Order: sequence, then structure tokens, then C-alpha cells
Amino acid sequence: MGYVLRVRFASFFTGAATASFAALYILHKDYKLAHQSFNQQIKDIHESLDGRISSLEKLKQSETSPQVEATE
Repeated sequence: MGYVLRVRFASFFTGAATASFAALYILHKDYKLAHQSFNQQIKDIHESLDGRISSLEKLKQSETSPQVEATE
């Protein structure tokens, strides 16, 4: 009877370890996917803001150019 109990415990712990490994793998993959998605969103926002800042700087530069020419 002791041998059968040991085999059952060994099988149970092997199954629990396998399930834990599978769950950790899925969580790790999900974490990497979420991290990649978040980084892409931040990159898109950063590029959008850079474009807006560049257009505002060009607009400001074009507005100040006639004023400088008029004062000279």
C-alpha cells in the first residue's frame, strides 16, 4: 500500500509542477505582449508629440521672420 501511495503522490506533484510551469509560461508570454503593446503606444504618442512640436516651431519661426524683416 505504501508504494501505491508514493506513486500517487509523485504523480500528483509532477502534475502540479507541470501545471505551474505552464501557468508561469502563459503569464510570462502575456506580460511580454502587454509590455510590447504599452511600449508601442508610448512610441506612437511620442512621435505624434514630436510632430506637433515641430509644426509649432515652424509656425512660430515663420511668424517671427516677417517681424524681424520689418524692423530692419
